Amino acid sequence: MIAVENLIKDYGSHRAIDDVSFSMEKGEILGFLGPNGAGKTTMMRILTCCMPATSGRATVAGYDCFDEPLEVRRRIGYLPERVPLYDDMRVSDYLEFVAGMKGMTASSVPDSVRQVAENCGLSDVYGRRIGAISRGYRQRVGLAQALVNDPEILILDEPTVGLDPGQIKEIRALIKDLSGRHTIILSTHILPEVSLLCSKVVIINQGKLVAMDTPENLGAQVGGSSRLLLHIGGPPEQVETALGQVSGVTSVQRDGTSQVDECRFFVDFDQGQNPRKDLQALIAENNWELMEMRSISASLEDVFIKLVTRED
Repeated sequence: MIAVENLIKDYGSHRAIDDVSFSMEKGEILGFLGPNGAGKTTMMRILTCCMPATSGRATVAGYDCFDEPLEVRRRIGYLPERVPLYDDMRVSDYLEFVAGMKGMTASSVPDSVRQVAENCGLSDVYGRRIGAISRGYRQRVGLAQALVNDPEILILDEPTVGLDPGQIKEIRALIKDLSGRHTIILSTHILPEVSLLCSKVVIINQGKLVAMDTPENLGAQVGGSSRLLLHIGGPPEQVETALGQVSGVTSVQRDGTSQVDECRFFVDFDQGQNPRKDLQALIAENNWELMEMRSISASLEDVFIKLVTRED
């Protein structure tokens, strides 16, 4: 559905995108991650035909972004970080205006606009002026304008930026509901959003691709250690010292909510090592109580920080 091959974008002497390649299939939600200035927005603008690349190739729905930009634009809905709204227009008029700009036939516009407004939860503000509605509703209007022509592909740049927790939850639910019917690229700084919504993750830093996989596989592959959570009944300081002396254990971190006679510990150990039996033997030898022992995968935040720091 989308294929990027050896893409490069230069701004004078500055290389914003440096030989990036990735692809995604129909119906996927791809999380596009990177620190500020990594090149995320530049990539979005290239894929939406808002600017050309310096070299390389990008195709959307089988059409080349450079040779067939009009065909690409007919098949995408784009929500930029700053939503392009006209405050003096009513929600209904604005969506009809956008539908006309996207080349929809006059006969199909009214039904399409009413349907997308309902799907995006805009029925209560349908006849109101855009400048008089809340930030959450404005974000929904931005999403509705991207969806009004029922595009195959949605490209969303920071769709929940500036929203309160309740509004963020609503927008996430809406994006999740769109998956399967639309192929979605989601660019965001909110890492839990990616874990909740995305089937694949692309991480770039300083314009370069540093990782591409599912969130689960990235958590399993990155770094050189694994982690256990242990809940142990015993004197926390003594337990922490003893755990750190077990063969293969690289670090022990005590949970800040420890009590006098019990505590949770995060125990890191080298991949290829399995200290579980030694840990169990240590606990039994000291007559401590093992309340819980389980593996913990690296979070997407851990993966992101580790990869970006390594590249830097």
